[in-house]
Amino acid sequence: MSDETLQGYRKSIDNIDAALVHLLAERFKVTQAVGRYKATSGLPPADPGREERQIARLRRLAEEAELDPEFTEKFLRFIIDEVIRHHERLRA
Repeated sequence: MSDETLQGYRKSIDNIDAALVHLLAERFKVTQAVGRYKATSGLPPADPGREERQIARLRRLAEEAELDPEFTEKFLRFIIDEVIRHHERLRA
């Protein structure tokens, strides 16, 4: 059974998923550098003020992009929590 329309959509989804993985990898490379800097500078692993500003900014961007802001916040919170765990490990 072949449905070319569905296959085309799925190929687009696969391409987007690949791009997301690569973007996340790049983001985590930068946050690892931030974590090393914070550890050597004696800075705390978390910055709650920045986190809240980022969440608010990305919620606004989500609304503009017609994406669910609640989903966006949950996704960003997951990433932030993972970054903080990495930063905490670097301090140890």
